[in-house]
Amino acid sequence: MEIVLAAAAACVYGLGDYCGGRASRRADSFAVTFVGQIFSVLVLGVALVALADPVAPLRDWMWGAAGGAGGFVGLSMFYFALAKGSMTVVAPTTAVVSAVLPAAAGIGFGERPSFVAYVGVVVAIVGVALVSGAVGVAHVPTSRRIMAIAALGGCGFGWMFVCLDRTGDDSGMWPLLAARIASISIAAVVVFGRRTSIGRSFPRLALLAGVFDMGANVLFLLANREGLLTLVSVITALYPVSTIVLAMRFDRERATRSQFVGMLLAGVALTLVALGR
Repeated sequence: MEIVLAAAAACVYGLGDYCGGRASRRADSFAVTFVGQIFSVLVLGVALVALADPVAPLRDWMWGAAGGAGGFVGLSMFYFALAKGSMTVVAPTTAVVSAVLPAAAGIGFGERPSFVAYVGVVVAIVGVALVSGAVGVAHVPTSRRIMAIAALGGCGFGWMFVCLDRTGDDSGMWPLLAARIASISIAAVVVFGRRTSIGRSFPRLALLAGVFDMGANVLFLLANREGLLTLVSVITALYPVSTIVLAMRFDRERATRSQFVGMLLAGVALTLVALGR
């Protein structure tokens, strides 16, 4: 069951990332994150009412808030990188980083993957090098600075996954509310501190990005409570598939042969890490 939930989370994350990346081409990426996350509370409210879980203990609220801070960093940096670089380059890079970090944490928490998983890490590094343009030229030039920002976004996502994994199985969706409160608070400070304008012409895709992001968070949390962090986080990190498909379909982005190989290796790496749990 956790595999189905994690795969669904990956698809929904990819949809949200595409919407957020497109919105960030017309508006400030921090503002897009801020608006989207406020709107996403509606989705979370429905989940809280439907599940009717008792209020979680303080420990789970703290872990949720810590994860929310990472989620804000992940989304804002990722949206910025998507807006300034190629989706076919940024999305896989962020995905591999967001998969390796919680996988390493899972090992630290006592999970013992097989040799196959370690091979997957090496394959992932090679895949990232190819996707990032180490060989050939991307359809949309992507600088090292943007690649670093994409990797930082992956660290934010990975940290969020680790924090949500630390919450109790009986805490329901309350850790996500704590995460949202934290991320919205940080986003508000950044947006209003920079005096970013949010007018009527603000892209509606930002709202969809927030809804998809929260929906995917709910699916991830449910999947993680059914299975191992290593497995669920890696499967969830397959989200670039839907992001790239949308970018190639609607933005007419193209990938070079070496990038196709890199994306293939990234997929193989994620699969190896999952199978080697």
